[in-house]
Amino acid sequence: MQVKDIMNTDVIVCNPQTTISEASQLLKKHNISGLPVVEDGRVVGIVSEADLLKLLEVPEHGGLWLPSPFEIIEIPLRELLNWEETKHMLNDIGSKPVSEIMQKKVHVISPEKSIYDAVKLITKHKINRLPVVKDDILVGIITRGDIIKGLGRDAEQ
Repeated sequence: MQVKDIMNTDVIVCNPQTTISEASQLLKKHNISGLPVVEDGRVVGIVSEADLLKLLEVPEHGGLWLPSPFEIIEIPLRELLNWEETKHMLNDIGSKPVSEIMQKKVHVISPEKSIYDAVKLITKHKINRLPVVKDDILVGIITRGDIIKGLGRDAEQ
C-alpha cells in the first residue's frame, strides 16, 4: 500500500503570515492538531498544538519566598498588574505570524512511497503527521490515524 492510497488530499493549511490566533482557530474549527505552512504551494513549515502550548509555558522560579508585612498589602495589587500584563502578552502573541513559531524543518514524503516508509519517518522523528509532496508541491497529508485506518483496511482485504 502506498501513501497516495490513504493520504488526505483535502489539507487545511495556513501561510507564514497567518496569525497565531487564526491558526489556533483553524485547528479548533477542523478538529486537527497541526497545519502545514505553505507558500506558493511549497511546504515551508508546520505548526502544531504543541508549538502553541509552548507559548503558554511559564518559567519556574525556585526558592521559598516569604512576604514581609508591607508586601502582604502590596501582593493583591501586584497580582492584578501581573494579570493585566499576562492578558496583554497573550493578545500580543495571538497577533504574531506563525512564521515566528512554526517548525521550519519539516519531514515530508512522496505519494509513491510505501505506507511503511511513512511509519518509519513518523516513529523515527516522533511526529504526528507528514505532508505529502510531489515535485515540491503539497498534494496531501498523512497522519498516524490515517496509517492505522489504512493498515486496518489492508488487513480486512
